[in-house]
Amino acid sequence: MAWPRDPVIYEVNTAVWLDSLSRFAGHRLTLAEVGSADWDAVTPDGVDAVWLMGVWERSPAGLAVATANQELMSSFRDALPDLTDDDILGSPYCVRRYVADARFGGPEGLAVAREALAVRARRLILDYVPNHVAPDHPWVSEHPERFIQGSAGDLAADPGSWLTAGPVVLALGRDPYFPAWPDVVQLNAFAPELRTATAQVLGDIADQCDGIRCDMAMLMNTNVFAKTWSGRVGPEPGEEFWPAVFAQLRARHPQTVLLAEAYWDLERELQQMGFDFCYDKQLYDRLFTEDVPGVRDHARADLPYQSRLMRFLENHDEPRAASRVAADAEMAMAVVVATLPGATLWHEGQFEGRRVHPPVFLQRRPDEVADQDLATWYRQLIAVVDHDGVRSGSWQLLEPTGWPDNETCGNLLAWSWSDDAIPRRHIIVVNLSGAPAQARVPLPWPDLRGSSHHLTDRLGGLEIDRDGDELAAPGLFVALDPWCFHLFSLS
Repeated sequence: MAWPRDPVIYEVNTAVWLDSLSRFAGHRLTLAEVGSADWDAVTPDGVDAVWLMGVWERSPAGLAVATANQELMSSFRDALPDLTDDDILGSPYCVRRYVADARFGGPEGLAVAREALAVRARRLILDYVPNHVAPDHPWVSEHPERFIQGSAGDLAADPGSWLTAGPVVLALGRDPYFPAWPDVVQLNAFAPELRTATAQVLGDIADQCDGIRCDMAMLMNTNVFAKTWSGRVGPEPGEEFWPAVFAQLRARHPQTVLLAEAYWDLERELQQMGFDFCYDKQLYDRLFTEDVPGVRDHARADLPYQSRLMRFLENHDEPRAASRVAADAEMAMAVVVATLPGATLWHEGQFEGRRVHPPVFLQRRPDEVADQDLATWYRQLIAVVDHDGVRSGSWQLLEPTGWPDNETCGNLLAWSWSDDAIPRRHIIVVNLSGAPAQARVPLPWPDLRGSSHHLTDRLGGLEIDRDGDELAAPGLFVALDPWCFHLFSLS
């Protein structure tokens, strides 16, 4: 199944979702037993792919480390005050084997899930963690050459960063800015054996899905890895990790879409290494700080770069959007995310306004009252963008202008999409502030002049007629209340 140019992705926390369905059903369900209506609920109109986060076999050794950590246990109780031992599964990023967990139905259940999505013309995305594995992963005993190795002296000097695995001492996983993660073992990105093994594992994962999201992908970049492990690894290899791995993967799976969790302004570098889409954490940060100039500057980046970013307001690592901002602000931000070029990522529970962010170690979340109005609006947004072909054709940033005694135009973001082959034109204007804003927005189409044009707000229902000469210059007049927006179709 071919991927669209700008895919819309819906992330589902597999353990939490199955637990919720199981409690409603009155017995434990696996992926093979999920009902049709429940698959429909996670594949709303406009969604192209479902990311089943955390399907792989979790580590008993990692679980023991987690439950012995009082800080982690406290965070679990904060999210789930009536926490029980059965609620804690362990981290989905402390992987013992890349085999679907038996509790979720194993490989057979995962295959049924993929077929359920394919019947709905949806694609399946699964995870891969390149930087580390669980301490009880088979590689630890069978292939210690794939890991960062130390000495008894290292272990004695810094027991929080090393562990004993049979006759060898191995480093715990980490990034260059934080202490080691206590439940995982560090792989060696410079080891040729690891690169071959990674390509094999990715190929096995790609046999079971349509896209792979690579956790903390930038940690394997040569400059980052060398900074983290300077003095612990040999000379830098002549080729970067990801191009070397992807060359082998693409021979086996040329169509698999590769997604990178990316930070530290390394998105472009990862795109150049072969990732189809990279997290857009810059947009996320600028939206939640109401940095309108920053968002506008971000949108001025070249289109080839922007079209390979993945925009989001939530994922399993970030707080719930509803816990950070009011619903009207969240809706304005969602319009920005939904109408920019690139992939978009939406998180199960986001539409319903869930506020509690359960740690990924847990399989149960607290009961919360769903915001049905917000859920209806979100589904309308995703469906309208899809059905109206809002993001088809060409995208262009627009520049709202003010006048000497009114510079509130600075709080507005605006862009257009046009597809002359249809023909189809859309104008998006968002007030990303808590104050009213007015502006003129010059539209970029010279052929508007000399005739009247009808504009319909596909989200708000407003319909207006405007003279084409005015739309071209000085531009479409807009007056938006705080956190309001227009998504106009023009005819």
